[in-house]
Amino acid sequence: MDKTSNAAITGSDSLDASVYAQCAREPIHIPGGIQPHGVLFSVDAHCHIMQVSANLEQLAHITPDACLGRALSTVLGQHAAERASAGLRQLARDGATIHVGNVVLDGWTPGGPVAIVVHRHDGLLFVEVEPARDTADVFSTMYPLVRSFVTDVQSMRTVEQICRFAANEIARITGFGRTLVYQFDGEGNGNVLAEAVEPGYPSYLNQHFPASDIPAQARELYRKNRIRLISNADYEAAPLVPALHPETGRPTDLTYASLRSVSPVHLQYMRNMGTLASMSMSILVDDKLWGLISCHHATPRLPPFEVRTACEHVAQIVSLQIEARETQAEAHYRLELRRMLSKLLSSMANTDSFVEALVSDATDLLGFTRSSGAAVIFEGRTSLVGVTPSAHNVTALVDWLDNQSEDVVLSDRASQDCPALADSQEVAGFLAVSISKIYRNYVIWFRREVVQTIEWAGDPRAKLTGLAESLSPRVSFDTWTDVVRNRSLPWRPAEREIALEFRAAVLGIVLRRAEEIAQLATELGRANHELEGFSYTVSHDLRAPLRHIVSFADLLKQMDGEKLSERGRGYLERIVTSARFGGRLVDDLLSFAQLGRAALRPHRVDVHALVHTVIQNDIDEHASARVRWQVDALPPIEADHVFLHVAFANVMSNAVKFSALREQPVIEVSAHEGAGEMIGHVVYFVRDNGVGFDMRYVDKLFGVFQRLHVNEKFDGTGIGLANVRRIIERHGGKAWAEGTPDRGATFYMALPKQFRPESGVRRDTAATALARLAAGTGGAGHDIDKLVRRSEQEKK
Repeated sequence: MDKTSNAAITGSDSLDASVYAQCAREPIHIPGGIQPHGVLFSVDAHCHIMQVSANLEQLAHITPDACLGRALSTVLGQHAAERASAGLRQLARDGATIHVGNVVLDGWTPGGPVAIVVHRHDGLLFVEVEPARDTADVFSTMYPLVRSFVTDVQSMRTVEQICRFAANEIARITGFGRTLVYQFDGEGNGNVLAEAVEPGYPSYLNQHFPASDIPAQARELYRKNRIRLISNADYEAAPLVPALHPETGRPTDLTYASLRSVSPVHLQYMRNMGTLASMSMSILVDDKLWGLISCHHATPRLPPFEVRTACEHVAQIVSLQIEARETQAEAHYRLELRRMLSKLLSSMANTDSFVEALVSDATDLLGFTRSSGAAVIFEGRTSLVGVTPSAHNVTALVDWLDNQSEDVVLSDRASQDCPALADSQEVAGFLAVSISKIYRNYVIWFRREVVQTIEWAGDPRAKLTGLAESLSPRVSFDTWTDVVRNRSLPWRPAEREIALEFRAAVLGIVLRRAEEIAQLATELGRANHELEGFSYTVSHDLRAPLRHIVSFADLLKQMDGEKLSERGRGYLERIVTSARFGGRLVDDLLSFAQLGRAALRPHRVDVHALVHTVIQNDIDEHASARVRWQVDALPPIEADHVFLHVAFANVMSNAVKFSALREQPVIEVSAHEGAGEMIGHVVYFVRDNGVGFDMRYVDKLFGVFQRLHVNEKFDGTGIGLANVRRIIERHGGKAWAEGTPDRGATFYMALPKQFRPESGVRRDTAATALARLAAGTGGAGHDIDKLVRRSEQEKK
């Protein structure tokens, strides 16, 4: 019977959580007993029996209690005990298993050869005795079979071919009625890739088994112990005597014991499936559980030890061959991706704008990640290619990515993993690469939804049901069809790696472009690191000599000034004047560099109070006394207090300086709401009635070293207004000026009402912020140390 579900779920998602959790916590590695077709001994270093399975009496006619503390030879005989002891001494690590030989034990029931296997785990030594075929060398009988299998499997090119061949060979060797080879996905669900089935057994080919059929702790046991046999699902476990190991005082860990008893839930699961005997061999790829070769039989079946050993080796060969095929296929895929990436990077490197190269070369951009769309977010601009979410959703996704720690973030279920894409109908998966989180530069690839129809071997939602005092597995294995929605194709490891390579390459291109620009830029336009080195050199190598020149020139004037000719005294004055100007220029250069590098720390600034503070403390007292100040009510704004103080001090000092020749200098400081492109801004302005300037040269006004008036009339270095523009633009605003020759000038500073913070903005006190500008603020001529002290006093 075929049942269909249209729910967008996987089998494990739909289980009752509490019941599944109870199953997942079952301590299956310490079952307290073994399967009764063999006997298990735990011995000490001298091969004295410390613990034994309770079925010893049925097989060796000696009670467990009677043999505890006695030598192993009293139960197995001298020859078998010596071989077991020699094998135990050869064990080099936990989990290693050694078959020490097949022997016939006198007095054991039933008669016949037995295999003796030893292993070590958790500091304990174990000897297992179980039925064998004969006393001949196991490996001599196994070698021809394995050699033939290796020869045949090497000629197969695909994993599917190898799996089909392995299923048929294992079925032939063991005689089990049904042999399955299935692979686990990332969530632990099994997909049957191949099977060999005798008439009367249901087929599970291409069907899926939910992860809950083999919980995580069971899969971990399969990874450690590569073969597990259940000869009869109706067996009654033989408990260990004593129940707690005398040496550890705990239940004995039987992880590596081939006779280990299994969970009653699993035994009931087998019976529900119509299976009374099963044998499973692990397929490990890169030391991870890739899948299982699972054999089923409708009646009890105990394959001899030699057969099981051969099957275990076949599974190991299959593991190696699958790993080789997958590694080869992945290598070819990586080469193809790198070929497309190289072509894309070549076009990017040969254009002035690599963003335009990415967007225009959409085939390669989408091809090397097998995507249906992409978004390139660079320098505040978003470019969309192919099938993508809306621009609004992409912006929300970038906001979400800013809070992720990885350089590559990916998902094949975008609506579930990322809240920003919860309502996106266009895509179901994304792979995002962070080029720079500071500047919020990303490249994001998108994949469409791929609707999958999965056939489950039974309703996965009925895996476990809670009973009064136990757990019970599902009963039905009828095909259940599940339609999975809102998922894209999963991102392969190679695609994640190629995305990281793409990121490194883009960073290299960006760096090379930055270096090219730095080579063409002026000394003051160099990259931040070069500017930092320049500032350091200036501050240490120029400041001190300039101060020495001024100091010694003053001393010379005081000591020998009368002895010098008038011409000599003139030269001396020019030396002092030039040296002092050089000192101010150095300070202003440092100020200009610092203002561009320091991070903004926004506060709510009382601009009205700030302006009065500038008038009282930053304007020359004598010059300010001549000015008629007209300061209107100025609205507060959120900004960096220190930077805004520097900007107003520069503009207002300029107004005082360039209106000083008037009989009555008038300076107005006011503000109004922004209009047009300045909507949402507060526009502050400083208007004077000074010398003004010609509007033909307004574009030069805010440039570094740009002066519109001669030095003889107006002192200055030509950097102050460059500082003002840099400060206002870093706040997301705009600075400009209007003037008329001999009729005055007006300087405008528009600041956004909604502060747009830079990445990494921190809110701190004005004193802390002032301290980071202690290298010098220049331009307005105010004393930074005095400003810092005053701010600290205001804080107190």
